[in-house]
Amino acid sequence: MYSVVAYQVASAINIKSSKQELPWQLVFQNSDELYYTSSEQKYIYIFQYGMVCFFNMITTEIEATLKILQPFCSNYFSEKLSDSVEVFIKPNSLKVQFDTVILPTLHKEMIRLVMLNISQSVALDRYSEITEDLLIETNNHTSYLEENGKLDISGNKLKRFIGKIFNIKNKISENLYIFDSPEITWDNEQLNRLNQDLKNTFDLKDRYRLIHDRIEIIKENLELFKDIMDHKESSRLEWIIIILIVIEVIDLFIAKLINLI
Repeated sequence: MYSVVAYQVASAINIKSSKQELPWQLVFQNSDELYYTSSEQKYIYIFQYGMVCFFNMITTEIEATLKILQPFCSNYFSEKLSDSVEVFIKPNSLKVQFDTVILPTLHKEMIRLVMLNISQSVALDRYSEITEDLLIETNNHTSYLEENGKLDISGNKLKRFIGKIFNIKNKISENLYIFDSPEITWDNEQLNRLNQDLKNTFDLKDRYRLIHDRIEIIKENLELFKDIMDHKESSRLEWIIIILIVIEVIDLFIAKLINLI
């Protein structure tokens, strides 16, 4: 039995800088990922979006690795989201269950697919928590609007809120390729089957859609808030113009009275 453990350790990891300093043997790389073997049958998978996954490594090895990676992290987390699965080797078998994966061999690309999908699962957990909190905050504003007929959020705060939502949406789109399959699966039926079974078992697509739907709901509410604020600002400007016109008329009237006197 082999253990796969994924940790969300930071908001981001600098892939380019870390690659130049890390001591392990590089197996696979792209602009967002580094896949290493630290010794025989031990693997480390590092993702730009702050995720690190370990295969067949004990706690002390994981802690030592995270200590090496910490200087390359942005906003390192003291409390880390994590998840794990157990991998068993059984010749001529390929099966994925909720917390168990059975592989026919210790194939490095099969292991990478398991590590990739569990890492994306943990990332979805994090984004699910973030969007749930944002939806609750949005609902608080809509409840206040319903009860009082006005908003309890300033224009500057609303702009920051909108910016936060778009940043989260962009990060999800950039980092989570739930609907894409890695290149290694394109011409290998067994790897493709494993990848699809992992996505289905971890329910990645439905969880991604739920997060996406939450963001769309929040965006609709924020657009409504913005329209209300724009209307309020427009009404304020109209009243300012009316007051200025009235002042001008009064001033003209007083000037004429003075001339008559």
